[in-house]
Amino acid sequence: MIQNPILKGFCPDPCIIRAGEDFYIAVSTFEWWPGVRIYHSKDLKHWEQIPSPLRRQIQLDMTGDPTSGGVWAPCLSYDGKRFWLVYTDVKTKKGMYYNTHNYLVWTEDIYGDWSEPVYLNSVGFDPSLFHDTDGKKYLINMLNGFKGITVQQYDPVSQKLTGPVKTVFCGTEAGYTEGPHMYHIGEWYYLLTAEGGTGYEHQVTAARSKSVWGPFEAGEENPVVTSDRSDPGSLQKAGHGSLVDTGHGEWYLAHLCARARTTEEGKQVCLTGRETALQKVCFQDGKLQMADGRKTARLETEEPAGIAPHPLKPAADRDDFDSPVLGRRYTSPRVPLNEKASLQKRPGWLRLYGQESLNSLHHVSLLAVRQQEPHAMAELSMEFEPDRYEQLAGLAYMYDAMNFYIFGKSRLETGETVLRMVGSDTGVCKYLWEDIPIPPQGPITLRAETDPAGAWVTFSYSLKDGTFHQAGPRLTTEILTDEHCRGFTGAHFAMYCHDMTGSGKHADFDYFTYHDYLIKH
Repeated sequence: MIQNPILKGFCPDPCIIRAGEDFYIAVSTFEWWPGVRIYHSKDLKHWEQIPSPLRRQIQLDMTGDPTSGGVWAPCLSYDGKRFWLVYTDVKTKKGMYYNTHNYLVWTEDIYGDWSEPVYLNSVGFDPSLFHDTDGKKYLINMLNGFKGITVQQYDPVSQKLTGPVKTVFCGTEAGYTEGPHMYHIGEWYYLLTAEGGTGYEHQVTAARSKSVWGPFEAGEENPVVTSDRSDPGSLQKAGHGSLVDTGHGEWYLAHLCARARTTEEGKQVCLTGRETALQKVCFQDGKLQMADGRKTARLETEEPAGIAPHPLKPAADRDDFDSPVLGRRYTSPRVPLNEKASLQKRPGWLRLYGQESLNSLHHVSLLAVRQQEPHAMAELSMEFEPDRYEQLAGLAYMYDAMNFYIFGKSRLETGETVLRMVGSDTGVCKYLWEDIPIPPQGPITLRAETDPAGAWVTFSYSLKDGTFHQAGPRLTTEILTDEHCRGFTGAHFAMYCHDMTGSGKHADFDYFTYHDYLIKH
């Protein structure tokens, strides 16, 4: 059986395709760099990350993008020769004013470089590119304000949208119609949309038509997939799906989901963000439904027939920075770090040059990995000799620029070197406990570990003798959840350095470890 989620921890809005015997999923990255993560599989069960397509700032510049802005719901597609990627860069998302710029890139080698971007429009987010069986291509758009789904032809020669724009679907009573994907299967055109909002009422809706120009009608079989709200231990927020055929007569739906924890107050919160699950589906009398006839997302689904298992070697938890390039698991806020992160200045170490503080939306020296299980641990060893109180480096446990913990080394105005804990809750920063005096020189090891439920995090540190000491009381993780942050990403552990004087004081990191403790269903 395939266990869900197949992509854990901040892997939302999946777009799945098949190219020959290879399967690929693209997911949203929001304000995190590089833009769009792509995962590869041979069997739909085992997935590994491959290079991100948006690796040059000319393709994507998110400087100043708001929290949970940036890249929304990419659409990955393949026409038999080229891979295509449509993506949105969300610049604002306040009130009724959403500035959503849509672009298109392509490549013939999904592991290689992608093209320069072609600007498409700014009428809405989550667009997709549909390749019809006659060779024509169409952009499928949702309109800002959830005002319907439109179709317009795209000319790959002139690299422009052309011809009329037609509204083909206005959604169902579930509302918030977004995330459109179109398929031509047999005599029918199928339109999949996300509805109900990207929260606990989320769902996948299917509509069909005999023409690409619609009108598309949603039948009584909807929703195709949603969540069982009566069972908080099941997959929640299920919606935003895309289809793939296995090449052996079977179909699967990749969809967004989340694993929620119920607080003592009875609220459901998601620490690991929105993730990706897979469900086997079928067409019954031309109508799309889950293969088991149910409508709620399952924690496991059948493996595909005719495809041999293709297990992968587990990735190492610990990174000693012996490679000349950073691993693909690392992300930074909004822009690449470039010369602000170096593996060459001190071989075997990662050097970060301090820039602005973590609450900046512009230039922050931070390299993060997403949290994939509620019960997890991150640890790093660091050397850092601050000269000023405006300089700080250490371990960050964060959701975004407004909600985070930083456990780091700094210097008081009196000249004393200390460990301190900075907390930010919806943008309000403060020190959470008394500073801990430590020697000004030498290595220090910092650790953060959550409890099995993912409700609390404990920070500790070790000096030269290797003995760990707990620093302060345990802290709540609720400020790092989707619900508290009103965001679309998830919790991250990170190496961090800031120097607010502008002089670029650096910190050297000897290793970084991320380990999660899998709780089996």
